[in-house]
Amino acid sequence: MAAFDPDALISMFETASATSSASVQKAVTEATLAALRGRELTLANIRSSLDSVTKAVSAGAAKSPLGADAVEGLLDKAVAGMDAALVKAVQANQTALQQFADRGVDLRESHLKKALDELDKFDGLLIGAVKKAAAAAGPMAAPWQQAMEKLQAGGSLSGSSAAKTVEEFADQMQTAIRGARSASVRAASALAESYAAMASGVLVGLSEAMAPREAASPAPAKKAPAKKKG
Repeated sequence: MAAFDPDALISMFETASATSSASVQKAVTEATLAALRGRELTLANIRSSLDSVTKAVSAGAAKSPLGADAVEGLLDKAVAGMDAALVKAVQANQTALQQFADRGVDLRESHLKKALDELDKFDGLLIGAVKKAAAAAGPMAAPWQQAMEKLQAGGSLSGSSAAKTVEEFADQMQTAIRGARSASVRAASALAESYAAMASGVLVGLSEAMAPREAASPAPAKKAPAKKKG
C-alpha cells in the first residue's frame, strides 16, 4: 500500500460526483490505513492520522461544485471510510493481544493493560476527529456538524468492535495468575513492551491483504504420463 497522499484525496473530493460515493468511501479507508502505516498503533498516532485525513477531505470537499446535500453525502462516506479503517486497527489489536494470551502472558501486564485501556477509548476516536473538523472555521463546518450528529446518533462500527474486544479480553483477565512462568512466557512478556509496534505490523498485514493480487497463482503442473513397462 502506498504512503498517505493528501493531495490525491483532496483531488478526489474536489472532483467527486454524487454517484461516486462507494469509491470515495474506499479511498478514504485506504488513505486512513496509509496514514497509520509504519506508525505505532497508539491513540495519539491514530488521532493524528484521522486529523490528516479529515483536513484533506475538508480541503477537497470545500472546492466541490456539488450542492450542500451532495457534499454532506460525501462526508458521510468519508466518515464510514475512516470507521472501516479503524475496524482494521481494532482487528490488529485483537490479533496482537490474542498472540500474547496464547503464549500465557497475563493480560494485566502493564503494556497490555494499557493497550486494552486504549481500545476502550476507541469509540471516541472517530467522533473526536469529526467534532474537531466541525469546529474548524470555514464552509465545511456545517456539513461536518451534520456528519457528527449522525455519527453520535448511530455510533461507530469501530467503537462497538473495540468494546466487544475489550469485553472478551477482560474475561480472560479474571483468570488467576499462573504460578510458575516459563522462559517462553517471560520472553513474551518482554516482547509486550513493544506492543504498539507489533500491533502496527499486524495492521500493515491486514491493509495489504485488502489490495488486489498483482498476478494470479500459477496453475498446477500436469503430471507426465506414466511410462509403459517394456
